[in-house]
Amino acid sequence: MGEFFFNIDHGYLEGLIRGFKSGLLTTTDYANLVQCETLEDLKLHVQSTDYGNFLANEPGNITVQVIDERLKEKLVTEFTHLRNNSLEPLSTFLDYITYSYMIDNIILLITGTLHQRPINELISKCHPLGSFEQMEAIHIANTPAELYNAVLVDTPLAKIAKF
Repeated sequence: MGEFFFNIDHGYLEGLIRGFKSGLLTTTDYANLVQCETLEDLKLHVQSTDYGNFLANEPGNITVQVIDERLKEKLVTEFTHLRNNSLEPLSTFLDYITYSYMIDNIILLITGTLHQRPINELISKCHPLGSFEQMEAIHIANTPAELYNAVLVDTPLAKIAKF
């Protein structure tokens, strides 16, 4: 009986995923990208694909860092849209995907804090899929228990990292 309601519950997301899949770069696209000599050539070629608009508003010369940032923004936007429109059990699965990024971000913040790095610099290096509100509070934690109470207690990782 559940198959009758599949399109009601999941049809929109399935259509989105099929659209994302059809927009992936082909082997021909990759072969053309390999032949690009400059990042401007890359930008021109990418504009002929489904990824064309993500660099369209970039003025002047582009850098690898700009490409990386725009691709992450596109990934996060699409992932967040999928997550916000999903139902159980898919929404839980998508939440689990973000946990590894949260763990990576926490490790980056702890390591950076131990090496006396500025918190703003560390936050900018964190992956956006693993961001959460309490990340900036890491600088007030001096012990693992304080870290748990200040940062981890309100995240889904609290169940995993009890001190």
